[in-house]
Amino acid sequence: MSYSRARSMMIGVALAATVLVTASCASGAPTAGTAQPAGLVAKTTATASAKPTPKPVVVVTNVDVAEPIPFAAVSVDDANLDVGQNVISTAGAEGTKVTTWAVTTVDGVETGRTVVSITTSVAPVDQVTSVGTRVPPPPAPEPAPEPAPVADGGGCDSNYSGPCVPIASDVDCAGGSGNGPAYVAGPVFVVGSDIYDLDRDGDGVACD
Repeated sequence: MSYSRARSMMIGVALAATVLVTASCASGAPTAGTAQPAGLVAKTTATASAKPTPKPVVVVTNVDVAEPIPFAAVSVDDANLDVGQNVISTAGAEGTKVTTWAVTTVDGVETGRTVVSITTSVAPVDQVTSVGTRVPPPPAPEPAPEPAPVADGGGCDSNYSGPCVPIASDVDCAGGSGNGPAYVAGPVFVVGSDIYDLDRDGDGVACD
């Protein structure tokens, strides 16, 4: 073997050894047969495992809520009652409705609710008021006083004022067509009952 060839082979082996040592130092792994420097601690690649996050507990529950339903008030005409009279013929009563809610809680805390259904469990009863429409008849007139008994002769009839109207079986206006037996000259004022029918036109003045 020539000298130049042997020298080339030695240089190649030296270069290979240098590359191997350089690669080992770069990777942090000690080469075989090489002691680590004092105080050098090898890095660990293991990391602490992360604690898992607890999953929230979601619960959906149906809840029934009862609420009152107000009653309405209506009026009806009633011909059996006089005008101005009002009578409650049917008493009103509230009803009840039940609303079903879907309530959502997360870890025991309510986060929302939605209506599932609304049901009328008790129907309300309308209050009915009867309003009178009957017009009452007018009150009956008071009975006329009984006329004083008529007797022939003596005194003046108290149903008249002014000239004396004699108490007789019949009295007519003087100068008229009556046949008596008694007569009176007017004018005579009727203050009671015109028992002798002297005031023909009903104006309160007779024999005028």
